[in-house]
Amino acid sequence: MRKCLDEHLEAIKKCAIDVISEEEIKTKIEKSFKLKKPLRLKIGFDPTARDIHLGHTVLLRKLRKLQDLGHQVYLIIGDFTAKIGDPSGKTCLRPVLSDKEIKSNASTYTQQAFKVLDKKKTKVIYNSIWYKKMDLSRFLSLLSSYTVARILERDDFSQRLKENRPLTVLEIIYPLIQGYDSFKMEADIEFGGTDQKFNLIVGRHLQQGFGQMPQAVVTMPLLVGLDGKNKMSKSLDNYIGITESPKTMFGKIMSISDEVMWEYYKLLSDRDTQESKSIHPKEAKLALASDIVSFYHSRRAASLAKAEFVKVFSQKGLPEDIPAYRVATPDFDIIDVLYKAKLMSSKNEARRLLEQGAICLIDTSDAAKSTVVKNAAISLVSESMIFKVGKKRFLKVTL
Repeated sequence: MRKCLDEHLEAIKKCAIDVISEEEIKTKIEKSFKLKKPLRLKIGFDPTARDIHLGHTVLLRKLRKLQDLGHQVYLIIGDFTAKIGDPSGKTCLRPVLSDKEIKSNASTYTQQAFKVLDKKKTKVIYNSIWYKKMDLSRFLSLLSSYTVARILERDDFSQRLKENRPLTVLEIIYPLIQGYDSFKMEADIEFGGTDQKFNLIVGRHLQQGFGQMPQAVVTMPLLVGLDGKNKMSKSLDNYIGITESPKTMFGKIMSISDEVMWEYYKLLSDRDTQESKSIHPKEAKLALASDIVSFYHSRRAASLAKAEFVKVFSQKGLPEDIPAYRVATPDFDIIDVLYKAKLMSSKNEARRLLEQGAICLIDTSDAAKSTVVKNAAISLVSESMIFKVGKKRFLKVTL
């Protein structure tokens, strides 16, 4: 029994930031053994975007390991709470989503979550089920269970008030509505990122206030995005989506810094980090990228993506699928072309890269040779010209 208890406890605690509390979790595990009943593990996602990125999988991987130990995951899709928008970590109001957007996003969330979770040990529940049936008296009872002062203890709420930024009543009650999910689910343990700690504790308090055993709370680190500074987020465009192409996924992983790489090893890989640190950082990063692409695609896809990456970035070769753009005349503006070819999100971005010397003309007879483009005005002097933009974008321009 002790060995089993330690194994389950270690799986819960590994890489966690907050465990509230370890003694409660031990008691819950022992009760689970005694009753031969799996723990009810809760995780919630508001479907505010269509895709899951590697940041989301930190929690999903943790839960999969616990599923493998016999426990049950309750995946709460916040189709109701998504209409409010989780204010955690936000400094301004979030846009309101339509029912159609929420439904579409929720569908892709569940499909993608099962790339990690065991479908047979996962129960998907939409929280609109109980909120649509909640009468006014029950809703008022929920609101009266917490004081405004206690809610405003949240750092992001108090900061917005100090800076005279909008804070709606809906945002203030969001933690209560998320916490009520825990009561309805009779959750044993709820998992979330460190930015969710306040909301998770509210759920714990509500369960206790409504006469239920309070859930334990486990928070996990927020995965740093490609910028090496902020948490991975689609809104910051620093994410790696789990449905992105093998080539794109591999290239993005290889672009992270060596320092950030070890965080990825710890949170996204089963490899021994200390053992991996004994090899060259570049080889360690190649191994990490191969593992992640293999998991979400296949070993063959990872092998091809690795070969392509090595060819382009190590051997200074050219990728096989360079996008092409046709110009009407031999004379053209490279800034205009890069924008119209959708390699740049704006002409200002293209202009900035030109000024930084980050746009080069590739010698097609020897891809290792290139010339920095200094002027926007270009004349097509051959059948086609290949440009390299930054480290990993290419464009072939033809007449």
